[in-house]
Amino acid sequence: MPPLEPYSASLDYTYALGLYPALEALTRAPERVRRVLLSKQLNRDAAYEKLTALCDKHKIRTETADRLLRRLSGKDNCFAAAAVSKHGEEPNMSAPRHLVLHNPMDMGNAGTILRTALGFGFEDIAIISPALDIYDPRVVRASMGALFSLRVGFFESMDDYLSRNSGRQLYLFMLDSAAALSEINPRKDEAPVSLVFGNEGSGLPAEFASLGTPVRIEQGEAIDSLNLAIAAGIGMYAFRRV
Repeated sequence: MPPLEPYSASLDYTYALGLYPALEALTRAPERVRRVLLSKQLNRDAAYEKLTALCDKHKIRTETADRLLRRLSGKDNCFAAAAVSKHGEEPNMSAPRHLVLHNPMDMGNAGTILRTALGFGFEDIAIISPALDIYDPRVVRASMGALFSLRVGFFESMDDYLSRNSGRQLYLFMLDSAAALSEINPRKDEAPVSLVFGNEGSGLPAEFASLGTPVRIEQGEAIDSLNLAIAAGIGMYAFRRV
């Protein structure tokens, strides 16, 4: 078996660094797990027993690799990791709910959004380029492995997404909008819907307002905007039953 390499975007696999993200990968997408790395310092507790049992069940190789774990994580307290193939299921184009991230660049925000999306039933994610590497281990870690339960698709532009996803109701979250989120009453008969969020710094381009219904999350005047992960969580919560 070839040696594992430090992560780069050109690899066809990524790493779920940490015991819980590795367990999520083994539980949610065992067919994508290539190898599991363990530290000699890992406690032989219930989580360890579950991890090794899953590896045995799916015939996934485990190996003790403290030095490699330190090299991959840059830390001394990473006691487990899974090497996972990047490519899973493609998004379901007819799914009732899509989450669309336009030019996301912050890895911590992206991972938090992915975990929140899974919690609120948004399992089909569209990433519009240019964007961060969604498979970077830092994103995987921030999502706590939720990435492996989601269907993720990549699009060169918003026009590319729209050309492949016609007929969807678009809700575009923007600061300058006449429609307050509290005034929108999403219904199941409106599905399929797509919630569209912009870059952490620049938001969505003003011209996107014509693509669907622009939405504003009401907030006090003491701040100019909400963190993207917070805004996305609020929006997905409001549309979770559509």
